[in-house]
Amino acid sequence: MSRALVTGATGLVGSHIVDQLLASGWSVRALVRSPSEALRSRGVECVVSDVLDDAGFRNAASGADVIFHTAAAITPRGGWEAFRRLNVDGTTHAIAAAESSGARLLQLSSVAVYGSEGRYQGERGATSEDAPLAPLPERAYYARSKRESEQLVMAAHAAGRIWATAVRPCVIYGPRDRQFTPRIGRLLSHGVAPLVGGGGATLAVVHAANVADGAIRAAMHDAAGGRSYNLANEDPVSVRRFLELAAMGMGRKVRMLSIPEPIARALFGVARFGMRTLSGGRLNAVSDASLSFLTRDNPFTSERAKRELGWRPLVRPEDGVPASFRWWAAHAGDEKKSAT
Repeated sequence: MSRALVTGATGLVGSHIVDQLLASGWSVRALVRSPSEALRSRGVECVVSDVLDDAGFRNAASGADVIFHTAAAITPRGGWEAFRRLNVDGTTHAIAAAESSGARLLQLSSVAVYGSEGRYQGERGATSEDAPLAPLPERAYYARSKRESEQLVMAAHAAGRIWATAVRPCVIYGPRDRQFTPRIGRLLSHGVAPLVGGGGATLAVVHAANVADGAIRAAMHDAAGGRSYNLANEDPVSVRRFLELAAMGMGRKVRMLSIPEPIARALFGVARFGMRTLSGGRLNAVSDASLSFLTRDNPFTSERAKRELGWRPLVRPEDGVPASFRWWAAHAGDEKKSAT
């Protein structure tokens, strides 16, 4: 296989997939909403369209061997409809494009499909792709949209319409991250970092380059058709160690302040109530899931990906975390410009 269409090519995982495909000699086409000189200058063919434009998507997929569908809404405004439109409808069009072109489809899913509590039902580090998917709360918009999207892809594969596979990363970080890294970076910029319960819990994080490698491996592995793969536990890294490595990358001295978990839980409750009150119920950025992320060990296993795909981390936290925050510190001003 040598020709790929990448959606979300300017995003975090999509851009790392493009990097690795180009390095391996693939011909890469990107479905973009506006022309990207950064992609074109590297030899990427840009097709200006949208994942919600069925005809445009099909046209972009013509001649492709693999469609890497990474475009998704993560924090849009507009409630469930905003998530459903881009994530579910966009995936429906990706399936149609794969069917019309004969291309394989790699769906970028998420461990969000397990739900905020369902992921902790197994023993430590044992939540695998075989774990039952419990009902999701109505307001778990992102999780619902990712689960529904993945189910559509797998149903299309099972029906013989397309060949498809999916990868489920956990929280992703790395250069060009616009979500997790900036939030942590802004926190560390104050020079103090709160550590709930001492910060000894292992984080469910994975570097974007490692996700890209797993996605490409899955797309090229014949037996991966109809299967999903967790990409969620590279080298274990604790909350404390992650923050230390992040501060190192930013060139900042940060004081780690330990907060007992009961106090942290009370503070989270107050913050959650405040966010809901101030936003009229529209925002709930501080959740129980956030606290679990910081206090409970990474619950996932990626043994299937390791065993079937030969997936191993390309980038280790000791290198990837400082580099990610070094990149963010150098580009933090770009965020301010884009926000004005």
